[in-house]
Amino acid sequence: MALSPLNQRRWRNFKANRRAYWSLILFSILYGLSLCAEVVANDKPLLVSFRGELHVPVAQFYPETAFGGDFRTEAKYKDIEVQCLILSGGSEECWDAPEDVISGIQNGSWSEAVEDFQPGWIVWPLIPYSFNTINDIGKAAPSAPDADHWLGTDDTARDVLARVIYGFRLSVSFALIVTVLTSVIGIAAGAVQGYFGGLTDLIFQRIIEIWGATPTLYVIIIVAAIFTMNFWILVFLMVLFGWTGLVGVVRAEFLRARNFEYVRAARALGVPDRVIMFRHVLPNAMVATVTMLPFIITGTIGSLTALDFLGFGLPSSAPSLGEMTQQAKQNLQAPWLGFTAFFTFAIMLSLLVFIFEGVRDAFDPRKTFQ
Repeated sequence: MALSPLNQRRWRNFKANRRAYWSLILFSILYGLSLCAEVVANDKPLLVSFRGELHVPVAQFYPETAFGGDFRTEAKYKDIEVQCLILSGGSEECWDAPEDVISGIQNGSWSEAVEDFQPGWIVWPLIPYSFNTINDIGKAAPSAPDADHWLGTDDTARDVLARVIYGFRLSVSFALIVTVLTSVIGIAAGAVQGYFGGLTDLIFQRIIEIWGATPTLYVIIIVAAIFTMNFWILVFLMVLFGWTGLVGVVRAEFLRARNFEYVRAARALGVPDRVIMFRHVLPNAMVATVTMLPFIITGTIGSLTALDFLGFGLPSSAPSLGEMTQQAKQNLQAPWLGFTAFFTFAIMLSLLVFIFEGVRDAFDPRKTFQ
């Protein structure tokens, strides 16, 4: 679908801001990879060949019995016995000496002693660990970066890089969902206040003053004590107390534009109020609105991190960047945890600010493409 001339001008203005344009490309790549985190970092293979049949463990449940094992629970693909069963086609010898069987398969000597031998194979993700995989590292945790764990492990022997990938997706998705919902509610409330004014504006302002005085952190602490926190409860709480952020800006723009000549002309022609508000007045308020979005989205990420750091956010098992920051504080002898958390936040927030800076310039009618 072709863009309108106005949107074409906005896109040219955005591309003219090289910092914003390349930040968008880099952020899109990083976020796109994080959306495929299960394919990039997982303790389940992407593809398994067993007795000539293909299996996709990353997307489907397979019991151990499907590979010649004894248990009906999901196969633990990191166990050497399960790997031996897959590679050997389900040989019972894997329960006694799996290392010898795998070694024989690799050097080509084992298949000669087995009838109907069908060698299998396993395709692992680039990072063969999930965010909650407890690794047998053979030394004290947290462990320093090495060839197996590129950013080291945390104090429970979980791979830090895998947790960063999942945590990046969680933080950005959380911030985008909260920002969209708070923006919709805040823009609608500010538009109603500014456009109608009078008693409507007065009542809304008193409600916002009372609502803004509510101690948000105390409410979250109380809710965390009653319910087990999860992603959607936190989204609800952040939207519940964050929608007032855009009300003042949108209200001011609507108060200024409500008496413009084109608004009066539209009213005289009988155009419905909702059409005037959101088709004619709102576009003029978008510059001020978009200017506030970087602060909302970065503030949301910061709030999620702070809650997780204090222990009132997501469960400790979740791939939280705030929980990683807490571990960095508690394990000063493991500086890689602190450096990883710092650079993850620095890169993520900087890219988001640069992108929205370009979006703001693109929506500014005073900006022209050079």
